[in-house]
Amino acid sequence: MHLPKAAILVSPRPLAPVRENAGLRNSKKESDLNVAQARVRDLDAQLNAKEADLATALNENRTLENELRELKDQVLSLNLSLEDTKKHLHSEMLRRVDLENHMKTLQEEMTFQKRLHEDELKETKRVHESRIAEVESGRQREFESKLSDALQGLRKQHEEQIQGYKEEMERTFGAKVENAQLTAARNCEFANVAREELMETQKRVDTLISQVNQYQSQNVALESKIKELQNLLDYDRDLHRRRMAEKEEEMAQAQKQAQAQLEEYEQLLDVKLALDLEINAYRKMLEGEEQRLKLSPSPSSHSTATQAASQGRRYLHGKKRKIKETRKRECSAALKTIQHVSATGNISIEEIDADGKFVRLKNHSNEDQSLHGWVLRRRIGSVADVNYKFPSRFTLQAGQEVTIWGAAAGVSPGPSDLVWRSQKSWGTGDNIGVTLITDDGEELAERKIMLVPREEESEQDDDYEEITGSEAEFGSQTKRRRKKKCCLVS
Repeated sequence: MHLPKAAILVSPRPLAPVRENAGLRNSKKESDLNVAQARVRDLDAQLNAKEADLATALNENRTLENELRELKDQVLSLNLSLEDTKKHLHSEMLRRVDLENHMKTLQEEMTFQKRLHEDELKETKRVHESRIAEVESGRQREFESKLSDALQGLRKQHEEQIQGYKEEMERTFGAKVENAQLTAARNCEFANVAREELMETQKRVDTLISQVNQYQSQNVALESKIKELQNLLDYDRDLHRRRMAEKEEEMAQAQKQAQAQLEEYEQLLDVKLALDLEINAYRKMLEGEEQRLKLSPSPSSHSTATQAASQGRRYLHGKKRKIKETRKRECSAALKTIQHVSATGNISIEEIDADGKFVRLKNHSNEDQSLHGWVLRRRIGSVADVNYKFPSRFTLQAGQEVTIWGAAAGVSPGPSDLVWRSQKSWGTGDNIGVTLITDDGEELAERKIMLVPREEESEQDDDYEEITGSEAEFGSQTKRRRKKKCCLVS
């Protein structure tokens, strides 16, 4: 009795190359994302440096404007003092002219007095001569000698008085002229010094104005450069956002394709199981007929059934293993977290948030510990290390904890909460390490978090358990379907 062959060999479509390509694309995209994030941080650092330079330039500009204002005030005061000096010089010159006029007046008065005395002397002489003519001739010589002596005495007295007046006037005039000359020379020196100071001040004002113009031009250049950097940063962010959207679309499409292939494989597996059940049913019917007719079993049919059953088991084993791998890659629970903790002092790193929101420290001693100059160093894979420095007056109380939050966490600083304002988060990745370093450079505590696939830890045992469970599940399904099939056959 010949029965039709119902065994259909189905070759499963290979998923491993597709998944490997998707994993490579994902790893490449993650590396591009890390490079873009590093570039964004560098651009933020450059922007902060440029803002600091701009603030410094603005402070210098304000300082120079204040100095310019002070110099203008000094110039105004010097101009006022120069005008006062000119007025004083003019008054001194007027006094000198007045003294010269007074001296001329005194000289004219002295000349007038001299002429007046000469006229009086002539009049007296004429009176005496007339009297002498009247006296006796005997006393004429005596009167003449007395008269000449009196005249000479009067003349000497008048000459001494005139000489005294003249010397006194010359001394007074000389002293006043000398004082006026000294005052004029002093005022000239003051005027020259003020003029020199005014010129130097003018030069300095010109220099400061040129510096202010230069700083203003530098400020404009820095502002334009900041705008260019901001535009470049916006462009990079938009480009990164578009690329991330494209990558997410590609990942979603890849997941849809994998899901469709998985459904197709499940349908093929159901068909394969149904065919295996039919083959077993027909084989049992054939064996029953052969036993009833007392015929020897056909080796070809037995080998075919055995080969089909073995192929079905191998296919079932490989299929369930592929299903298990797909579920592992799609589920985050398949990754095992390994933490390495070490501490050589009283301060330890208690916790690192997996999402990169915070890092928590604890003081296990009975004494307060000052964290002045201490540093927390973060290390993520190949990304450059980043350091967080504790505030200068921060002290961790005995038996207390402190949490250092990222800026994006939205937490306000407090006694047991610190905020890292220069970083949005502590970062995420497959290999995160945080080290506590003292002010002397000693590594006091360390904690590492590593995400390792479970299949790397115990791949054979895990595969055995997963495959065994899958086979048990599908074995129960096979029994139910076989029972149903047997009922239909009977």
